Amino acid sequence: MAGIKRESTAAAAPAKSKKDKSEKKSSMSDSKHAVKPAKKSKKVAEDLEESDTSEQENGYNGFSANPDVEMADGDSEEQPKSKTQKRKAEDGPTEKKKKSKYETPKEISSKLADMHASNSREAHAKQKALAKERKNAKPNADVIERSKKLWEKLRLKSHVEKDERKELIKELFEIITGRVKDFVFKHDSVRVIQTAIKYSTMEQRRMIARELKGEFKVLSEGKYSKFLIAKLVEKGDPEIRDLIITEFYGHVKRMINHPEAAWILDDIYRAVATSEQKNRLLREWYGAEFSIKGLGPQGTDTADLATILEESPEKRKPIMSYLENQINSLIQKKLNGFTMLHDAMLQYFLVCEPGTEQANDFLEHLKPDPTLKEGEEADNVDLMKNLAFTKSGSRLVSLCFAYGSAKDRKLFLRPYKDTIETMAFDQHAHHVLLAALAVTDDTKLSSKSIYSELLPSNDALPEKVLNLCNDARARTVLLYPFAADAKWFLDDNTRDRLTEVYTIRQTTSKKDPNTRLQEITKSIEAPLLNAITARAADFASFTFGLQFMGEILVGAPEVEPKTRKEALSEVARLSQSILDASLPASAGDNKATSHGKNMLKTLVQGGKFDPKTKKVVPVTPALGFADMLWAEIKNNVIDWATGEGSFVIVALTEAEGFEKKSEVLKALKKDRKKLEAAAGPAKSKDDVKGKKGKKGEKKDDAPRGNAGARILLEKL
Repeated sequence: MAGIKRESTAAAAPAKSKKDKSEKKSSMSDSKHAVKPAKKSKKVAEDLEESDTSEQENGYNGFSANPDVEMADGDSEEQPKSKTQKRKAEDGPTEKKKKSKYETPKEISSKLADMHASNSREAHAKQKALAKERKNAKPNADVIERSKKLWEKLRLKSHVEKDERKELIKELFEIITGRVKDFVFKHDSVRVIQTAIKYSTMEQRRMIARELKGEFKVLSEGKYSKFLIAKLVEKGDPEIRDLIITEFYGHVKRMINHPEAAWILDDIYRAVATSEQKNRLLREWYGAEFSIKGLGPQGTDTADLATILEESPEKRKPIMSYLENQINSLIQKKLNGFTMLHDAMLQYFLVCEPGTEQANDFLEHLKPDPTLKEGEEADNVDLMKNLAFTKSGSRLVSLCFAYGSAKDRKLFLRPYKDTIETMAFDQHAHHVLLAALAVTDDTKLSSKSIYSELLPSNDALPEKVLNLCNDARARTVLLYPFAADAKWFLDDNTRDRLTEVYTIRQTTSKKDPNTRLQEITKSIEAPLLNAITARAADFASFTFGLQFMGEILVGAPEVEPKTRKEALSEVARLSQSILDASLPASAGDNKATSHGKNMLKTLVQGGKFDPKTKKVVPVTPALGFADMLWAEIKNNVIDWATGEGSFVIVALTEAEGFEKKSEVLKALKKDRKKLEAAAGPAKSKDDVKGKKGKKGEKKDDAPRGNAGARILLEKL
């Protein structure tokens, strides 16, 4: 019975499996979830193998429980099938396969995306409509919208004709007149007022400024409205300027610490404020009592702190403490680019006694950290750079160099690495470089720090030197070691600044000034001579270039004699071109320049003329330029003697060490008549008296011939 029971179970198992599979297929689309009959049959077979009776005893003749059933047909229901065959049999023919009622993930994702896009568009449209509704609900919405449309046309300058622009401006002012305050506090409509200021008349600008009276301080603190004040100051007149600046009085401390208002305040202070207005604004750095005019010490209006402390010495401590806190507050916030800050720092330092703890502490704040490694940047590097490019800041840094020790000067030079060339061209920053050269005893340090950037050791050297030489400020840095005392070399402002530094260095520097300059000269002369040799013709084409060549060639002849000789030979070769540069530019131009012939004369004499001794001080060893020049001009010496180069020939006949003077005089004797014709009549005593006539008496300016030719005739 046990065997028969197992046969019945074995036969039933496949049939049950097919039934279950059919039911599950109707509820599940994926065939992998169907019951696999092969595994069930295997389990039944294992049960049969474990039976305690044999298959033959139980009448089992194969996989079928019924021995009478034949197994010949391979497609029989009981025939075992592979998974693929079973799946095909279950699904039926391909063309009759029904589509699943479930969507694929891709289809679901696509539908969700479409729904999201549709919802997003609808939401965006609703938001846009709501925003428009709110915008239209605001006061003056319609006039602001109209003005913005006009602004859209006006801002395209190249697309609007002049007459059309006038009509647009007229229409715009009809809209904004009396409503300016409604426009200026909105980021979009404030641009309309800026454009109106740009194209309006001065009276219309005054109208805008008067309507905004009392609001300028608030406008200066706005992210966008501050530009309206800048436009008013730029396009306005003194009346508008005064309306704006007077509203800043009493609020300097707040405004200079405000992220937006600080820049407007400083720009106005630097660019448009009068001297009196600057004093009023700067005085507020000294204490709250200075915010009101007339309430400072003894009612003084000056911003000079030394004068204020002299009049009220009892207020020194509170004023200095207040000023120090103001300065430190901005420096800690790294707001160190303000001109007003630099003026305040200079005033503070000028009243500090040199060598006191107060002065030394101030210098310590400016010095970079000496422990920093190469490539690391100190916190106050930006401060030192910004100081160099303002008038007060550059003076402050120059004084720091003058009062500092040798170690301090090395640290003060460090922040300006890679900025030297920019400083050389700046009207204020080049004073810092001159001060560093004037007081630094370590000439190797100063030469390397300053001139290594100005004089590169590559093919760009001649071009860079030419550009430096052609700039009135940059050439002072380049020529300072060669012509520090020349009258033509420095302007009055630079001379005053250096005089202040020279006075201080007498107690803070040890090296002799002349020795310092000679050492710097030796370190930079070689590259300068190479630049002259390479581009002598270009240097000879303008005045500054001629002066530059003269100073360098006479500078320090004991250095690089070979290089110097090459440069002198090139100048001698171009002597005729240099002389021609001294001639008038055109037939109607009576002004002739003397720089070219003066340079040649100086080189022939072999030294500079000393006004004190009234003699030429020859350099040693001798330049030898007279021999080089004579070799170039001996065939046309008479042209030189009767023209602009007459005094160059006079110098040839007087030059020390020139052994061919007799040849020069012999050549002149051959053409004596030409020389006499060029010399003209000699001046009589009456002519001399006439030139020194009484005041208001007309002088005789008639040409009297070539003075150099007359001197040469005397020598003959």
